Amino acid sequence: MIIIRKSLALSGLILCLLAGMLPMLKVPIKGNWNLYQTDTALFFITYMIIGITALLFFVRQLTGYRLMTRVAAVWYLISISAVFFKINNYFGWGFADRLLSKSIHMRWGWIVYLVGIALLLLSVKKVKQIEE
Repeated sequence: MIIIRKSLALSGLILCLLAGMLPMLKVPIKGNWNLYQTDTALFFITYMIIGITALLFFVRQLTGYRLMTRVAAVWYLISISAVFFKINNYFGWGFADRLLSKSIHMRWGWIVYLVGIALLLLSVKKVKQIEE
């Protein structure tokens, strides 16, 4: 039997939804970029995964919700590594990439997104059912 802690799930969903609007990268001259400005495909896939997770939570499809929380966690790892590698190998030239990687920095939006994903993962608990 799967148990969902609703307060953790709702706060995790809200944090994940807000994290896309928070600053994810600090770009010189242009300022802070959120997830949409960083990469639009990454933004839409992230919000699609979070939207499906929220839908499964609200219709009480517990096994699907549990699966989507794990998919969201894997997608977080893929997205942060993709942004990191894009920063460090943007042009394909050694000098320009080293200069760019020193000037672009990750911002605190990734931490908020990580906390939201952690709350989603902690909201699901599988319990063995005792038969009488």
